[in-house]
Amino acid sequence: MSTAGNPDEDAVVHAAGCVLWRRSPVDATLEVCLVHRPKYDDWSHPKGKLKRGEDALAGALREVEEETGHRAVPGVPLPTAEYEANGRPKQVRYWAAEAVAGTFTPNDEVDRVLWLSPPAARDRLTQPRDRYLLDALLHVLHPA
Repeated sequence: MSTAGNPDEDAVVHAAGCVLWRRSPVDATLEVCLVHRPKYDDWSHPKGKLKRGEDALAGALREVEEETGHRAVPGVPLPTAEYEANGRPKQVRYWAAEAVAGTFTPNDEVDRVLWLSPPAARDRLTQPRDRYLLDALLHVLHPA
């Protein structure tokens, strides 16, 4: 039984991630980082399952660095995504996060990253729920 007193809570997969952004090194416009996962052949925001007992924000930043090679400075929390994955409920907590340093190296989970303008990112994202997170980031940042 979980601490919440709900035995079904143990079935929930807890994950965390970030909508990672930066200012373009070319013209300082807003860019959003998307990751391509070959296992699912999809484009999404960096995220992953939390380790047992791991704080959600710490897990989100760890996943960003593992998947993109970038360290990030977290900002405000974004909406939590809840959906079913592999027959189990999944809850993913997200934060806005600014990329501050790093270099991407392809790995088993992520073979490509793209830094895109918000409209291009919207077009590239596979899941509609990820577009909602992009909208939430834009609302927070109020880009000029």
